[in-house]
Amino acid sequence: MKRVRLHQKLSITIISFMALSSFGSVVHGESKAKINADAAILVNADTGKIVDKYNEDELLGIASMTKMMTEYLVLEAIDKGKIKWSDTYTVSDKVYQLANAPGLSNVPLRADEKYSIKELYEAMVIKSGNGAAIALSEVVAGSEGEFVKQMNAKAKDLGMERFQFVNSSGLSNYDMLGMHPEGTDVNDENMVSAEDMATLAYYLIKDYPEVLKTSGANYKYFRKGTDEEYLMKNTNAMLKDRAHFYEGADGLKTGTTPFAGSTFTGTAERDGVRYISVILDAKDQYGQPSSAERFIQTGALLDYGFTQVQTAQFSLDDAVKKKTLPVKDGKEFEVEMAVDKPLKVRIPKDEISNVNVRFNVDKGKLNKNGELQAPIEKGEKIGELVLVNKKKDEYILDELEKETKVDVYADSSVEKANWFVRSARNIGEFFGKLF
Repeated sequence: MKRVRLHQKLSITIISFMALSSFGSVVHGESKAKINADAAILVNADTGKIVDKYNEDELLGIASMTKMMTEYLVLEAIDKGKIKWSDTYTVSDKVYQLANAPGLSNVPLRADEKYSIKELYEAMVIKSGNGAAIALSEVVAGSEGEFVKQMNAKAKDLGMERFQFVNSSGLSNYDMLGMHPEGTDVNDENMVSAEDMATLAYYLIKDYPEVLKTSGANYKYFRKGTDEEYLMKNTNAMLKDRAHFYEGADGLKTGTTPFAGSTFTGTAERDGVRYISVILDAKDQYGQPSSAERFIQTGALLDYGFTQVQTAQFSLDDAVKKKTLPVKDGKEFEVEMAVDKPLKVRIPKDEISNVNVRFNVDKGKLNKNGELQAPIEKGEKIGELVLVNKKKDEYILDELEKETKVDVYADSSVEKANWFVRSARNIGEFFGKLF
C-alpha cells in the first residue's frame, strides 16, 4: 500500500538492478484466489480498495500493458484540446519499419501515408499495434524519447511508486531495430509493480471511462472499405464469444514478451460493481509462462471479488437502541433520527464478523446535558453513522482511504417552545432538583 505520492529518484539502471535481483523479489504470501503468477492484485475500481494481492509491490515486466499509459496520455491530450481525433499523422520512417517488422504485434502502416489519431488509437488499444503506439507518441510529444519522459512524469503524478517506462509500446528495447527512444538503453525494459498497474488502470477508467468502449470491442475493421482494410481482433480473450469469455469483461490490456511473460490487466463489471485485476507473468502447472493462464487466473481473481465479497448493509438500528435524542426548549421533548440510505460496504464473507457501525453525534450541537437545542429543522444533520472495521483496509493509494459513513439527520422539525412554557419547565426542573 502506498503511503503518499512521493517517489524515490532512482536511476533507470538502479531500478532495473533491483528488479532483477533477489532484493526486489520479496514474497508476501499466497493470494486468496490461489494465483500462479509472479504477482497479482484485485482492486475495487470504485474505491481503490485492495481485495486480494500477491507480490503486489514487486517491480516486473509489463510488455504491452505499457500502452495503457500511452492511452492515458493520448486521451488527456484529446481532453485538453491539444490534439483532435480527426487530426492526421504522416508515417515516419521509424514507425514504418516497426509497424511492418516481422514477429511484432501490429496493424501494418504504409510509408508516408496519413492516418487519423482515432485510427491509430483503435489499432493500439484493440490490436495492440506497436507502430500505432509509437506514432501516437510522436503526435503527442514530437518524439518517442520526449513521450517517455511524459510517461514517467505522469506515473509520478498519479501516485505510482514502482515503475520504469522506456518506450510507448511495451516492446523490449532490443526488439526496436536499434530505434529505441533517445535517453534509454537498448537493454531497458518497461517495468511496473502489480499495485501500480492497478493504480494506472484505476485512473484510466476513472478519468477516461470511454476507454472501455474501445478496449471492450471484440473486433473492428481498420480502414474498412479501403485497400488497407484489416480486421483487428482484440487480444483480450475474455470478451464475448472468445475462448475465455467472462461476463462483464470489457478491458483492459494484454502484454507478452520473453522478458515479461504473459501479463494482463483486466476489468469487469456486474450489478454495478467493477473490479480491476492485474496478473504479471502467469504460469501453467509446469511453471511455464502461459497465455491462457493469464485469462484463467484473471477469471479466478474476478470470481473471488464477485462471489466471495458481498455487500454488507447497516442501518441506524445496528448502532443505537433508541433512535431519538432529547431536545432542550422544544415543543417536543425529543426528535427522531434517520438516515437517507443504509450504510453499505463491500467486504469478504469471512470478514463480515469484523465490521459493525457506530453513531457519532455532532457534539457541537449538544449542551452540557447531552441535549439538542431547539429549534431543529427537519433534515438537519445531527451526526454520522460510521463503519467500524477491526481489520484495517488497504488501498492502492492512501489518499483514497476514507471513512465509510452516512449522515444522520433529524426526521422532523422541533419548534422552540414559547417563553411561558420554557419558564414553567425551568421552575419545575428547579423544584425537582431541590426535592
